[in-house]
Amino acid sequence: MVLLLGGVLTPLVAAGLRSVLWTLVGIAGLALAAAGVWWALAYTGIVRIIGTTLSVAAPVTVLTLYATAGLLGPALLSAGLLVLAVITARRALAPAPTPTQETPAAPHHPWVLMNRQSGGGKVDRFRLADKARAAGCRVHVLVPGQDVTALARQAVADGADLLGVAGGDGTQALVADVAAHHDVPFVVIPAGTRNHFALDLGLDRDDPVAALEALTGGIEFRTDLGYAADRVFVNNASFGTYACVVNDPAYRTAKARTVWQALPALLTGDNTPALRMTADGRRLAGLQALLVSNNPYGRAVDASHPGRRERLDTGLLGVVCVRVGSTAEAARLASRPRSGGLVRLDADEVVVETDAATLPVGIDGEYVDLPCPVVCRSAPGALRVRVPRHRPRRSRTKRPTADWPGVARLALGRPLARQRTPRERAARHERPPGG
Repeated sequence: MVLLLGGVLTPLVAAGLRSVLWTLVGIAGLALAAAGVWWALAYTGIVRIIGTTLSVAAPVTVLTLYATAGLLGPALLSAGLLVLAVITARRALAPAPTPTQETPAAPHHPWVLMNRQSGGGKVDRFRLADKARAAGCRVHVLVPGQDVTALARQAVADGADLLGVAGGDGTQALVADVAAHHDVPFVVIPAGTRNHFALDLGLDRDDPVAALEALTGGIEFRTDLGYAADRVFVNNASFGTYACVVNDPAYRTAKARTVWQALPALLTGDNTPALRMTADGRRLAGLQALLVSNNPYGRAVDASHPGRRERLDTGLLGVVCVRVGSTAEAARLASRPRSGGLVRLDADEVVVETDAATLPVGIDGEYVDLPCPVVCRSAPGALRVRVPRHRPRRSRTKRPTADWPGVARLALGRPLARQRTPRERAARHERPPGG
């Protein structure tokens, strides 16, 4: 509360009532920068150049004006105090963690699938196959063209009582589906390029060898799985803009350049179908991009865990929709995130449809065409995940956003009202705190 008060009073002390005018100048600069970013992403040629210039020039101009007026120091101090106020408020409101981890018996016949092509050759670089065999595991090195699902099913038929994967998220999802179906433990060895699922499990993606401990010991807990039609995903299913980018053959070798070149046509709607979505009774149309995730992601501006899922066992899908069709809407979205251009919610089931017979979908980074409409659902607690006992990035209980009335109640020694669970909020079609 002291930090919040300091952040508000600092500009007032430095500039008096003029600080209100300077705040409006800052907001205008942010809106212009957002418009510039939109032009840079959605257009090519001279318009893209102008947009890029504007996105840089607007904030620089605002900072220069602040410096000329002698307010740059107070502005930065005020911003810093407000950021610290939000961080400390979220920590103060964080509930105590409730671990549900179990110490399982060691498996008798663990089986691991390893993809040498993933992660630039991590399997060979870290000698993962040899080390897994030394730990008593049967190892199958994937050959291009082999059916991952069939291999995992055959392993279970041959007596495997644990399934593991050293590879990317797409391969992990296929084996996880088999593990869930047969209710055997599943182990992730982060040998892929991104391995978002491993990150959210608390694993160190730079040290895949450490994950091998889970093959013979470790701890176990249950997580959810997501499904788009009959296709499983451990991270997300993306529709619209990103799904079309994933389908570009150049995406695998030059991701950033491919996205940069494809965005103008995608954002203006020339190459993407108009998406319609229904989530637990709420219906939205005219969407350009839609992300359905296995449990909700944190906000991109979440300083503690950007783009992370704090929990994988809520039994809910996270939904993020983008609907921005013009420069004005882009600027409005930057100045007012709840203006309608960006929608976030949690749901048990999400139905995505277009006017076409099939719909392109990016499932854990892999492109597929699915019959329309596509029904996405969560399978709560379907997967038994086994991880090392000692993990460098253990999942933590999600901290709520800064609920200032709640912080004030704590400061006055009063109890907080009970917060509804994500499932209760979804049942009431509510926006999650800070969503």
